Amino acid sequence: MIRSNRNLALVVAARFISRLGGTAVWFIGTMGTAAYIFESSPRQLAIMSAINGLAAIGGSLGAGVLIDRFGPRKVMVWAEILCIPPVLWMMVAPTFPLFIVGSALFSLFGIPTWTAGASFAPYITEGREQLERANAYIEGGSSIGFVMGPAVGALISNVAGMRSVFWVMAVASAIAAVIAWATRIDESPRPHVSGNAWADFTDGLKMAYTTRSLRYYILLGTAVWFGFGGFQALESLFYRDVVGVDVEWLGWMNTVFGVGLAAGAAMLPRLPQKLVTARGLALMTALAGLGSMLYVGSTDLRLIAAGALVWGFIIGAEEPLLRTLMHLDSPHEYVGRIVGTAQWHRSAGELLPLAFVPALAATIGIQQTLIAGGILVAIAALGSMGTATALDRSRRANGVVAAEPAPESA
Repeated sequence: MIRSNRNLALVVAARFISRLGGTAVWFIGTMGTAAYIFESSPRQLAIMSAINGLAAIGGSLGAGVLIDRFGPRKVMVWAEILCIPPVLWMMVAPTFPLFIVGSALFSLFGIPTWTAGASFAPYITEGREQLERANAYIEGGSSIGFVMGPAVGALISNVAGMRSVFWVMAVASAIAAVIAWATRIDESPRPHVSGNAWADFTDGLKMAYTTRSLRYYILLGTAVWFGFGGFQALESLFYRDVVGVDVEWLGWMNTVFGVGLAAGAAMLPRLPQKLVTARGLALMTALAGLGSMLYVGSTDLRLIAAGALVWGFIIGAEEPLLRTLMHLDSPHEYVGRIVGTAQWHRSAGELLPLAFVPALAATIGIQQTLIAGGILVAIAALGSMGTATALDRSRRANGVVAAEPAPESA
């Protein structure tokens, strides 16, 4: 499919390059610099992550409206270009507060690149099978970038110093912008896009919240990233203070995680159709919670690597499955706003734990706090299984792909 679809190949390439730069910057550049150069405490890392989370929410709020108005191509191009100045600033920022400013701006402009990439598939495919495969390819390309990014970051950090890693993102963003610009999609004005940003935004929220299936997917995703939110502030400290290794190991283990992501994304088109359902999504989400516990459940690097691989594999299949189900149940003219709504809920879910994670880690320990997050995700997913089953039963009974708006709660 990717050989015969030029637009899909370009989107996959753009997401691969952007994700490579982004993960190199995040795991080695941002978290490594904060933890090892500025010697930040858990509280300081939580503050930085909270500010980044607020910036990401801001970027998500606007990205969906812009995508439905101008199309994902233009949004991706401009967001990639706007990512370049912040990462260059982070390379030279002399103090931790000024470093946070650059990190927040990078989050503000970086999230729309993800939202645009996650909105592309309905613009370049026809039918459920093509949509599912396109999302798997896009996630696969992004995952391979995730595999290579931390490794590239760790290598550059060893050779040229930790802050040199920020050059990777600057170059990657420039290349991704050029590739995204080369795509050709229908960017004509959409119905239900009024030109009034606030009206368009609230209209998108109404569609997301009153369509039962979309509401379920968004709330489940929020619960997931609420449980995993502690990793933002604590993962680098897990390696530094619990495992007792240098920052490069954070990069190497996230490379292993990325291998799992790529393998999981490749598996999605091969899943039985009975798993490409809301119930299948809930099951995968529960397994993701268990996978995260395996990842942080030991201080033995071999077991950590095995956990990273398993967790990555599950997330690699779960993320494009969630995206496919959301696309199937979203009217085309609302795709950007639905994806944007899901993204800012995800960012909010990651943000909320930062209010108490440092205190919890100081009380019960860093490792125990991360394990508790995985338990929470598994419980939330299993607890939602009844709603997921009802959604699947309703879809089979109606014989339709798209869910209909319904007022009852998820």
